[in-house]
Amino acid sequence: MSTAATDEVIDLCRDLIRIDTTNTGDHATSAGERAAAEYVAASLSEAGLDPQVVESRPGRANVITRIPGRDSSRGALLVHGHLDVVPFDAAEWSVHPLSGEIKGDGASGDCIWGRGAVDMKDFDAMSLAVVRDWQRTGYVPPRDIVLCYTADEEAGSEYGATFLVEKHPELLEGCTEAVGEVGGFSYTVSNDLRLYLVQTAEKGIDWLRVHASGRPGHGSFVHDDNAVTALCEAVARVGRHRFPVVVTPTVRAFLAEVADALQIELDPDDPEAAIAKLGPIATIIGATIRNTANPTRLAAGYKDNVIPSRASATIDCRTLPGQFELFREQLLEVLGPDLEIQSIHRQNALETTFDGALVDAMALALKAEDPGARAVPYMLSGGTDAKSFARLGIRCFGFAPLRLPAELNFSALFHGIDERVPVEGLQFGVRVLDRFLRQS
Repeated sequence: MSTAATDEVIDLCRDLIRIDTTNTGDHATSAGERAAAEYVAASLSEAGLDPQVVESRPGRANVITRIPGRDSSRGALLVHGHLDVVPFDAAEWSVHPLSGEIKGDGASGDCIWGRGAVDMKDFDAMSLAVVRDWQRTGYVPPRDIVLCYTADEEAGSEYGATFLVEKHPELLEGCTEAVGEVGGFSYTVSNDLRLYLVQTAEKGIDWLRVHASGRPGHGSFVHDDNAVTALCEAVARVGRHRFPVVVTPTVRAFLAEVADALQIELDPDDPEAAIAKLGPIATIIGATIRNTANPTRLAAGYKDNVIPSRASATIDCRTLPGQFELFREQLLEVLGPDLEIQSIHRQNALETTFDGALVDAMALALKAEDPGARAVPYMLSGGTDAKSFARLGIRCFGFAPLRLPAELNFSALFHGIDERVPVEGLQFGVRVLDRFLRQS
């Protein structure tokens, strides 16, 4: 790979961060996805490719292009990233979230700061830098590569990946495997050993709206049939409840790798003891050994002195592979009777095995750039566009490689304040991605 690509990825990442692609989940207040899509399309066109910009509705745009490989009879590899980001409050940040500023953070060296730095404009920039370098040098990959940059991942993918899968599956024709977020990042065990977590599974999403009904009345009366009270009691029970531990094959494999790397005993009946030794990434891993349900929104009433007849809450439920039906039974038992349950968004969990030529290519590419690298499988507690692409039978992995400083709390950067990506880590990622795609 040329040094031009490792230099260019910095500018590409900063440019993308500076385009406000905030996705609030409301069309009226979301912004910039079309502008970012046009920037990406121009970058690809300038390199000699023929990208398509596909709008799902005005302002909500996706970009897709295909790079022919030496053997187009092989299944194509989908490389995907989303262009939207979650909202931010600039007053909470050390720098403006749309600045793309480069500065040190005291532990990680120079970083690029801004909303989307790790979720996931860094990987968007990596893939652009790699293919632009290929076009400059005339390199042809071993098989077709389909590049896809989507809208709306942060609000459920309806106007991004799901739209493409349902309305334009021909653009993804022949894709058998895919890589995207969130995986390939390092966890430092020692100076000469880093585990790189490759996502082979992710939990399912089930966003529920729960409604309680009661008798309306004057706020000054003694009132035993209060919808707000009933809802709050149910929501409090859910928020405090811990669902049973369930160790899936992916998590079992990850914990075995961790136990070996840390030289600790792993009690299969008490995985939390091993997870507790992982430091900051325990937040992500700890959420993958059980189903979860977290209340996130409340709504009730229309006047301070009126007891309303209805109160509602949103609960963000994340389910392990194969656990949806059992989880729903357990949740209803915790919520209790007399509540109306409405499913507002659901996507199934995913899980694949950690084997095959593509996984081997990931491990080799990481090892070539970091002799202390060991690739291991893990489950993501959140969700990605992979849930949509998997509907086409595509085998999906999270592999957006980054070598991270041991001191950096990587998981806290996702949707957090002062989101940033180390410059050296970003350049490492470009080199690894280039090697991986050449070997895939």
